[in-house]
Amino acid sequence: MSQESLHSERNFIDAGAIAAQSKIDVLQSSEPLNASDVDSSPEPAWRPFYPTFGNAYLDRQEAIESNARTYPRRLPLALKSGRGVRVRDVEGREYIDCLAGAGALALGHNHAVVVDAIQSALSEEIPFQTLDLPTPLKDRFIGDLFESLPPEFAKNFKIQFCGPSGADAIEAALKLVKTATGRRGIVAFHGAYHGMTHGALSVSGESVPKIALSGLSAEVQFLPYPLDYRCPFGLGGDAGADMGARYIETMLDDPNSGVLLPAGMIVEAVQGEGGVNPAPDEWLRKIRSMTKRRGIPLIMDEVQTGLGRTGRFYAFEHAAITPDVLVLSKAIGGGLPLSAIVYHRDLDDWKPGAHAGTFRGNQLAFAAGAATIRHIRDRALDRHAAEMGRNMLAALRSVATQARCVGDVRGRGLMIGVEIVDRDAVGSLGHAPPPFPNLARQIQHECLRRGLIVELGGRQGAVVRFLPPLIASEADVDAIVDRFQEAVRAAETVC
Repeated sequence: MSQESLHSERNFIDAGAIAAQSKIDVLQSSEPLNASDVDSSPEPAWRPFYPTFGNAYLDRQEAIESNARTYPRRLPLALKSGRGVRVRDVEGREYIDCLAGAGALALGHNHAVVVDAIQSALSEEIPFQTLDLPTPLKDRFIGDLFESLPPEFAKNFKIQFCGPSGADAIEAALKLVKTATGRRGIVAFHGAYHGMTHGALSVSGESVPKIALSGLSAEVQFLPYPLDYRCPFGLGGDAGADMGARYIETMLDDPNSGVLLPAGMIVEAVQGEGGVNPAPDEWLRKIRSMTKRRGIPLIMDEVQTGLGRTGRFYAFEHAAITPDVLVLSKAIGGGLPLSAIVYHRDLDDWKPGAHAGTFRGNQLAFAAGAATIRHIRDRALDRHAAEMGRNMLAALRSVATQARCVGDVRGRGLMIGVEIVDRDAVGSLGHAPPPFPNLARQIQHECLRRGLIVELGGRQGAVVRFLPPLIASEADVDAIVDRFQEAVRAAETVC
């Protein structure tokens, strides 16, 4: 190892001392960085290994911010700058970012087309917020967004801009279908995640956030989502998915099922927070067919999957279906807050003001979002994500053959999950080994020490999730898999 590399590594090992000094010094913000379409930063010859984390920013955050904060508990970082797929913290440590703003940063950090779009908008002295008044930036964004949709979808649909978060767009979608149908019930799925607002939480599958709350919508019926690895019917594959579709159709038609004809059905083509569970295309086609025949509006939640994440511009395109309502956020704002629903014009029975929000006219987000949509389309980054995703899946499955704790590797495009299991625990006969959340958390920590940011999800938080920016290169994929493999080996020796 060169003297320069040794010096760099010593600096990282001394991070604890730097963190202590940072309790006194307030670090300055980073200078702007340039970014390329595909991050080509050379992989360092040495593997970063960070023994300690923590700094004054985290200390102050713990003292004054809400107990509800989540990410800093597992990812104790204070970030300072970012470029492409990499970020740097206030101590100067670099990480490959496989969280990417929970999927919001489709083009990674500080991409040139996004930065240029924002700077151009600022130079024109645009009003930052315009409520729902039309502007040239808004008009261009709508044009680019509708051009990204399948033609038969776009020509019959309208758009409603919502508050800045995807959860607000979910609220709007639920209100829309209830208003249009005059019905009240909603059909949702096990493992679903649609947000943390009251209505969005009511159609989400995770029970823990609901325990302390009362008054969540009682007219939500949860149904089995097709899982290959943990099939609720013990079948898996096509047989399990077919059984689930048959069960749903029987429930809808049975006058004694106890379920009234719902106002809508909400589904994710790939469950994200639920553990990266891709729905089979044929299952989605059956869902679309049964809802259409019964006049049940189908809501597709593409907050995390939209704009190329799964290898197509929209995840529903894999199944060649057309939903009635499409919920969008995250990537459509180019990294800035923006959300919307696109829905069939026949559902537009709202009265003026039926859904509103102060920040639904975010002009900088319109500029950044339009630039992002055009760049993904022009550079075919959806197809690039499909290719890189295939490579990453294959590499991670190779890792799984050498790691006893990996139960399943699954995903679509650059949306991949690795389920961590306890093979020594006694599980139900014929079922997959139980999840191993403690080991998953240890793997996440070991990834962080090796300069890799990953998130957890799924049942008991035992699925390691990979959401790198769509610009990730082959070298990035190799580095991600190498660091993950090292982290798994280290974690297995601890747990």
